[in-house]
Amino acid sequence: MKTPVFVQLHHDSAEHIRQELLQGLTVNPQPGGATVSPKFLYDALGSRLFEAITELPEYYPTRTEAAIFATHAQAMARVVPPGATLIDLGAGNCGKAAGLFGVLAPSRYVAVDISVDFLRATLDKLQRQHPALDLVGVGLDFSHTLDLPPEAGEPGAGPRLLFYPGSSIGNFTPRQALVFLRQVRAACGPMVGSGLLIGVDLVKDAAELEAAYDDALGVTAAFNRNLIYNLNRLVGTDLRLADWAHLALFNRLESRIEMHLVAQSDLTVRWPGGQRAFSRGERIHTENSYKWTVAGFSQLLREAGFAEPLVWTDAPTAEAGRFAVMWARA
Repeated sequence: MKTPVFVQLHHDSAEHIRQELLQGLTVNPQPGGATVSPKFLYDALGSRLFEAITELPEYYPTRTEAAIFATHAQAMARVVPPGATLIDLGAGNCGKAAGLFGVLAPSRYVAVDISVDFLRATLDKLQRQHPALDLVGVGLDFSHTLDLPPEAGEPGAGPRLLFYPGSSIGNFTPRQALVFLRQVRAACGPMVGSGLLIGVDLVKDAAELEAAYDDALGVTAAFNRNLIYNLNRLVGTDLRLADWAHLALFNRLESRIEMHLVAQSDLTVRWPGGQRAFSRGERIHTENSYKWTVAGFSQLLREAGFAEPLVWTDAPTAEAGRFAVMWARA
């Protein structure tokens, strides 16, 4: 049996993290100008809360995407390169990619997440299930740059299948998404048949979108408000849970769901060496999730250098779909 290889490329010091968070809280002093990157929602507790969110009746993306893969996996297998290196961006528990091993038949699986420690137990288990498969765990914050190590395989050694499910692309602004997709296109390498398999959440009724991010049980609210504890731990702020409420709204002009923490009264947040005043109703912007049309995202892929994508949705026609999985050749 082979042994997984682990490479940790991302090394953020506690001080670097603190300064990144403080910049988000202070760089824009205007009301509503405070922001926190959504990656800070995913501490240990936040990650478990998000897993719970995916089980909620209101949260359609996970089960809708899973149904698309279940229904169309054979069609996908006919167009993606056989024996490719499968590079899973934001692999998490690796479940989505591993569920496709049987039909996609990769020769190597590269799981990319911000920390290899998060991947170790999962890849050890996967290796026992697939003893002949080369497994590589890469600790990388690809939101900044997608620079894969040699352990992921030489780009010219065979086709590459980049895999980015879950509509995580929605966390990027359209401009950021274009920059990122161009990096993905470069990471596909020069081999014929390489490409990107990506999940994309589609524009739909605002009420359905907002319910998915503000469920009746309050799990998404807990997920968002858990950021308060994370900020206190990482920055030394004196945020109090009772002072902040969860808000999710669909910004139709920007075609995105926004999540915010909303101050429930006039207050001042303090930390060692600084402070910021918030008025009642003022927000800290914690996450965006952009929603696309099939035509709009197809155009974005073409601008990034990909061919016209093949599209599978949960509806008889792509335009009627609620969620899409797209295959775009590099």
